[in-house]
Amino acid sequence: MAEQIKYIVTARKWRPQTFADVVGQEHITTTMKNAILSNRVAHAYLFAGPRGVGKTTTARILAKVLNCLNPQNGEPCNECEMCKSFANSQSLDIIEIDGASNRRIEEIRTLRESVKYAPTKGNYKVYIIDEVHMLTTESFNALLKTLEEPPEHTVFIFATTDVHKVPLTIISRCQRFDFRRIEMSVIKKLLKEIADVEKIKIDDIALTLIAKKADGALRDAQSLFDQVISFSGIDVDSTVLSKMFNLIDEEIYFNISDAILDKNFSAAFDVSQKIYENGWNYVDFMNGLIEHFRNTMTVVIRKNCDLIEDAEIYKNKYFEYVGKFSEGDLLRIFAFLNKVQWELKSSSNQKLKIEISLSHLIGLEKSSTITELLSNIDQGELDTKTKTIFDSSTKYSASSKQINSPISNVRPALKEEIIVPEIKKFVVPTLNSNTDFNDIISKWNNFIEQVKSEKLFFASVLLNSNPVEFNDHQLHLEVEHPEDGDIINDNKAYLDKKTKEVFGQKIEMKITKEKKSSSTKKSTNTNLNNNTAQTDEDPIANAIINELGGREIKR
Repeated sequence: MAEQIKYIVTARKWRPQTFADVVGQEHITTTMKNAILSNRVAHAYLFAGPRGVGKTTTARILAKVLNCLNPQNGEPCNECEMCKSFANSQSLDIIEIDGASNRRIEEIRTLRESVKYAPTKGNYKVYIIDEVHMLTTESFNALLKTLEEPPEHTVFIFATTDVHKVPLTIISRCQRFDFRRIEMSVIKKLLKEIADVEKIKIDDIALTLIAKKADGALRDAQSLFDQVISFSGIDVDSTVLSKMFNLIDEEIYFNISDAILDKNFSAAFDVSQKIYENGWNYVDFMNGLIEHFRNTMTVVIRKNCDLIEDAEIYKNKYFEYVGKFSEGDLLRIFAFLNKVQWELKSSSNQKLKIEISLSHLIGLEKSSTITELLSNIDQGELDTKTKTIFDSSTKYSASSKQINSPISNVRPALKEEIIVPEIKKFVVPTLNSNTDFNDIISKWNNFIEQVKSEKLFFASVLLNSNPVEFNDHQLHLEVEHPEDGDIINDNKAYLDKKTKEVFGQKIEMKITKEKKSSSTKKSTNTNLNNNTAQTDEDPIANAIINELGGREIKR
């Protein structure tokens, strides 16, 4: 009967045997190799970092190369007697100690006594203490003197996942190296290499799911890889893998972003029901949704997927949102989702909360900045889509020719509209004997059209006035409201330039008749003076008044 081959888990079977095999920690392995080549080996090292990133593995490679009989370019040969004895756990010169189970002062005293003895065959006696932060305070104190002045043939290597619990007196006596989380792309690449050698078929989405769940720990990723193979066999399907780990399907997040663009409110209830039926956690869903829009923002801003940790098929989907979501839209979505995330944890009915929140999210309209809208107005491009800038506290109205104060509260909004002034057709009055006046009347419509292309609101004010007489370069106008005359006087410099351009001479506009009492005009002028003092300090208000030809009236 053939002897059954003993199974070895991936983390042990594929454990690195040289510094070159260690992935994601090149800043440490390069330093170690250079120290060995230059004969600058320290007497104590401290390896700190999260779990499963290669601390103990690196410590073992360092211990092995220090005692290797035939080191090659700072690497162990793995062929000599010392390397093989260590691989078979038979070396007496490399001692591994678990700090969690040997934390008492008695064990440390024993260690102090054994340090005095020289190595049996190798060059160094190496002590590797894993989870060193678990030692008691008394044990650390007992180790201090030995650690500071050990025998020349002794090297200490400490490994810990919680360096903050290690006393500073210990840290100061060691060379400290901080291990990093391993990038998802590195984990995926290594798992793919292992799968190819083991003849296991696995797609990119499945590798992404494993690497993402490992959260930067390569050992965790290898353990999950073993678990997946045990469940699926040599042909791993990403759909089955998602059910095994009970992971939220990423397609659900793209359904939400598509629903926002298409204003598909039914998607909110479809998504909520799917989460409920699959038993997914609503808080995890919200965290994933925020990460989804974070990925969308990186693509919209950077125009690449370098900062996205996801499968290639999903990276391509993110590119489709370029030009569909603006930075302003995504910032408003982030603000809304962060608020929902905080409220969801204390909600008594999370399913209902998700449905209502997603409905609000889908209902958000696209936003435009005031700068963009003013630019469109300057270019004569004001249309239905660009009439959405002011909230309910601020509205424009041509019929009343005023902006409700306070103008300092103007901000981008969702649904409020600019009411575009209605440009009425000018009725030409009966000509008289004044030839210059007749010439002005014949060109008046052209003059209004040119003003309209530059100052839409001011053009409506001029149309509501009536030219009655022209004498000595002065055009006398009859206006319906006192504030119309004030607006015309406020734009004197503009009129001087525009009249010379259209009529061939500079014409001064004089207001001759008003239908309101002089007391009303006096009151209006007082308000104008007060508001001018306020708006002079507000660049947004000044820009709106100058570009639209309007003014602020204090109510």
